[in-house]
Amino acid sequence: MGKVTIKDVAREAGVSISTVSNALNDVDVLNPETKSHVLSVAKRLNYVPNLNGKLLKSGKTKMLGFFTTSVSGPYFYILVESMSRECDRLGYGLNVFVTKDKQVIMSNILGGRVDGAIIFEELQINPKDIAAMEKGKIKAVFLDRVVQNETMGSIIFDSYIAGYEATKYLISLGHKKIAYISGVDTMFDSVQRREGYLAALREFQLPIDGDYILQGYFEEEGSYNAVKSFLHLHPGKVPNAFLAGNDVSAIGCIRALKSHGYEVPQDISVVGFDDIDIAQYFTPPLTTVRNQIARQGMLVVEHLVRMIQKKEQGKVQKLAGELVVRGSSHVKIERNDPV
Repeated sequence: MGKVTIKDVAREAGVSISTVSNALNDVDVLNPETKSHVLSVAKRLNYVPNLNGKLLKSGKTKMLGFFTTSVSGPYFYILVESMSRECDRLGYGLNVFVTKDKQVIMSNILGGRVDGAIIFEELQINPKDIAAMEKGKIKAVFLDRVVQNETMGSIIFDSYIAGYEATKYLISLGHKKIAYISGVDTMFDSVQRREGYLAALREFQLPIDGDYILQGYFEEEGSYNAVKSFLHLHPGKVPNAFLAGNDVSAIGCIRALKSHGYEVPQDISVVGFDDIDIAQYFTPPLTTVRNQIARQGMLVVEHLVRMIQKKEQGKVQKLAGELVVRGSSHVKIERNDPV
C-alpha cells in the first residue's frame, strides 16, 4: 500500500477533504463527534500530514536551526540536550546543521528552512552575512559572539572575567609562572579567557612570556601534545601552574605532566574551564570554572522564540562563571628545582 493521503482519510471517514483538513488543523467549525470520528480514522490509517502545504500557507516551520562546525565533546552534549528540551517545551523542533560550508549555512538561514537560527561563533559569519540576515529580518542568537540588533542577540559566557579570576586565584596560591593552554584563536571564549589571563598577570606585575601560551585547540590530545612538546623544548622554564582553556585541555595537560614525572598539584597546579561531569571524578579532581552550559542552552532557545513571536528584540546576556576549587590546585611549595 502506498502512502495514505488526505483523500483516503476522507473516503474512509465518509466526509469531505475540507472536513478532514479542519479536523486535523483543529479548526473550530466541526461538531465534536465528527472531529473525533475523523481523527480516529486518520490514526487507524496511520495518516501522516504533508507539512509542505501547511508550511507554505503559514510561513512557519516550527523548527529552529543550530549551526555549528562540531558537536563533539562534553560542552556540545550538554548544550544540545538543553536546547532540545527547551525547544520541546516551547513547541519547536531542533535541526542541527554540522558543516563548515558557509554557503550551506546561509542558504538554510536565508531560505526560510527554519524559523530562527542559533549560530556558534567559529562558523565565521562575517559582517556582510549579518547585514544580509538583518535585511531579511532573520531571527538569530549567537553563542560566544556579541551581536545585537532588532532581530539578533547573543548568549555568552563572561570569559574575560572568568579568565582573570582563575589566574588571580592561581596567583593567590603563590604561583608566579603561569602558562595558558589556548583553544582556537578564532573563537570568542578562547580569546577572552586568554585576555583575562594576561590582564591578571599585568595587574600583579608578573612577566608575560610568549612561550607560556600554548595551543591545545580545546582538545585533550592537542593539549597533551602541546604540554609534552613544551616540557621537551623548555626544560628550564617549567611553569608553577597551567590554566587550560577547557576541562578536556586540563585533563590532557595533567596526563602530559604525569608522563614527565610531575605530581599535580604538589609540583604544578592545573585549572580548567566548564566543570564537565568527569571533572570531579578525575584524579586529581579538577579545579575549574563552572560555566552555566545548560542554562545557556535554555536561554538561547527562549530568547530566539521570543524574538520569533515578536515579544522582545535582540539582546546580549552574559553568564558568570563560578570557580570550583578541587584537588588539582595547591599552594606553591618552594623547591630548588625549576618547578
